[in-house]
Amino acid sequence: MKTSSTSERLKEIMNRKGLKQIDIVTLCQPICKKYGLRLGRNDISQYVNGKVEPGQDKITVLSEALNVSEAWLMGYDVPKEKPKDDKTVSDKDLMFALFGGEVSDEALEEVKRFAAFVKSKGEDNN
Repeated sequence: MKTSSTSERLKEIMNRKGLKQIDIVTLCQPICKKYGLRLGRNDISQYVNGKVEPGQDKITVLSEALNVSEAWLMGYDVPKEKPKDDKTVSDKDLMFALFGGEVSDEALEEVKRFAAFVKSKGEDNN
């Protein structure tokens, strides 16, 4: 059940950690770069003041930067901490799942090279 707003949760984190809006922007920058997103001072100001609710992509960035669960940041009555079982799947685990067995390091590198090639072709068409 939703018991709060993202605005209230951001203010709570800011008060508890002694953060300013610009500090949140700074914490978010590496994560924005990772996901290819932009999040500036104006965005944070609007979220903190409750004028705009962040979309799911920005919630993800903010939750990673502030080390809280997305659901908590959205105002739901859930634990603030991220779930312990929130694990990143390794490349090897992904290849095992895709190919149904062990994949050599050489094969894994070949898949990565192919993925980079496909990605570059998509970028050439944009």
